[in-house]
Amino acid sequence: MKLLVIGSGGREHAIVWKLAQSDKVDKIFAAPGNGGTAAEDKTENLDLAGMDPITEAGQEKLIEFVKKENIGLTVVGPEAPLAAGIADRFRAAGLAIVGPGQDAAMLETSKVYSKSFMAKHGVRTASSENFTNLTDALEHVDKHFRRDAPPLVIKADGLAAGKGVVIAAEAAEAKETLSAFMRDGALGNAGKSVVLEEYIDGLEVSVLAAVSAGPGGKGVIKPFLPARDHKRRFEGGHGPNTGGMGAVAPVPDFTAAIQKDFEEAILAPTLKGMEEEKMDYRGFIFFGLMIKEGRCYLLEYNVRLGDPETQAVLPLMETDLLELCEAILGGSLEDFPLKWKQGAVCAPVAVAEGYPGPYQKGAAIAVNTAACEKTGAKLFVAGASLDAGTPLHSGLRTSGGRVFAVSALGSDADDAFVKAYEALRFINFEGMVYRKDIGKEKNHG
Repeated sequence: MKLLVIGSGGREHAIVWKLAQSDKVDKIFAAPGNGGTAAEDKTENLDLAGMDPITEAGQEKLIEFVKKENIGLTVVGPEAPLAAGIADRFRAAGLAIVGPGQDAAMLETSKVYSKSFMAKHGVRTASSENFTNLTDALEHVDKHFRRDAPPLVIKADGLAAGKGVVIAAEAAEAKETLSAFMRDGALGNAGKSVVLEEYIDGLEVSVLAAVSAGPGGKGVIKPFLPARDHKRRFEGGHGPNTGGMGAVAPVPDFTAAIQKDFEEAILAPTLKGMEEEKMDYRGFIFFGLMIKEGRCYLLEYNVRLGDPETQAVLPLMETDLLELCEAILGGSLEDFPLKWKQGAVCAPVAVAEGYPGPYQKGAAIAVNTAACEKTGAKLFVAGASLDAGTPLHSGLRTSGGRVFAVSALGSDADDAFVKAYEALRFINFEGMVYRKDIGKEKNHG
């Protein structure tokens, strides 16, 4: 079977790598892919010129390509094409695609819609209020900080490339953020409407899951192993939020009791809401959780696999990912067995100096292939291109802020940590920096 994987990040590299392991897969087109997917087994990067997956015209061109190449299945990695309705358009053309429809994608694309969905269907979450008027939002800030108050969480309503959430510790910071979002257009239209949310202090956990819920039918959500992303730039959970400085899986403090609470307070009402709203949701979902005193609170939905959590979870998956995708689309997910390897994965992310602010691109990445492979770690490329005609470990150049993750499978969390950081010793580029406490940081930030 031929496959198409849409996206260009580390998540998509991990998806391609895992799909290529299936005996059923003959070829994978990565659209547009990156320097890592270009060198993966069975994989060819696809130039998206004229085939932009977030425009209607581009999606139609992709449909023509899929039909011409007789591609049997498409997997969508990032949220933007889903928000633009690519899954609906492919299904209308009779093509198999893994990803929710445009209406269901609003669970991620609109924080206002997402919070209203949670409230309507009884999903446990932090209390919040929505604002479209800056003056009203600033008045709310004044009221909140008059007392000895905890921080205030500010969320831009729309997609903001990971820059739409700010935890303001004091009134001045909150007002500055709101003014930037709502008045100055720092996030474009994404920040014109905001959610001001109660701050919950606890431990963050990410749960990725497969979803098969068709309009009018009974749905299924099957969760994966829990993971934990470390979003803050610097050790100890300090500094600005990023797209993720590394992830680990599984999460030891996500106990059986907490898992049960998650399933009852978050997963079950989410599925019930999908069914009642008659969503066409055949794809993956990400539950961003905060755990406080043994109770789960939902921070956010993502309507796709998380990044960099995917780079920590998929190396633990024993199950054939293609067969899982087929179960999602074929309505057999409920009886589909998910199998996992023993052990743990640690996946620190190397970034360009200056990230998440301005950074340089184009630096050559030196990889000691033999030494890196000896550790057993896997290099998942995110922001790096591959010079034409060169192998993966000799022709990479940086092209983004988050450059790559090194995912190491160990017998336990400590073993995985040692292997991942050992592998990082054998990879280098000018300005390369990374956190040294992924999986060890006490605040889990």
